[in-house]
Amino acid sequence: MAQTTAVREETPAPKSGLLTGLDVFVGGPIQHAILGNGFVGHLQDAITTAIDTVAAHGGNIFSAHVVEKFGAETAAFTPEQVSVRDFRWMKKCDVFVPVLPLLEDGTLRRTDGTHVELGWATALGRPIVLITKQPFAESASHLLKGLHRVGFVQAIDFEEFTEKPSLLIDAVLAATERQREAIGASLVA
Repeated sequence: MAQTTAVREETPAPKSGLLTGLDVFVGGPIQHAILGNGFVGHLQDAITTAIDTVAAHGGNIFSAHVVEKFGAETAAFTPEQVSVRDFRWMKKCDVFVPVLPLLEDGTLRRTDGTHVELGWATALGRPIVLITKQPFAESASHLLKGLHRVGFVQAIDFEEFTEKPSLLIDAVLAATERQREAIGASLVA
């Protein structure tokens, strides 16, 4: 697996690839994923895989996990800085990809920030490609389970994604199809 150290806050995308020209905001738990012995390993692996997969296909990545070095530098940022930065990314992104893992007991790992970002994405009309257990864990809120009724939400099963990361590329392409067609049409006109 490629190292994410090459991915910056806003990474210039390679000139070619299926996701070239798309801004992808990858989110997920940070504060509640920092344990005494470091960041939750399987979650870091999944988020890194999502970031690396999108970047390898030309997408431009926005990621607090990369900027904050998976929790190692989270304390260096104020709540105001994080809120402004993440809201700016949400307004700029073409698609939001939150990773919502389960705890050992089968409940969703707490992630207040990601849930706020899901609200922002929906309110701003951003498509969402959610990576989490399917069907939803019983502990998921009604609002999360019903979000597809008010926003454009696709879900990829967490385990299926870890086995086949290319599912994310297919989902991002499907989520952004109309806007990519519109951009392509405007370039021809």
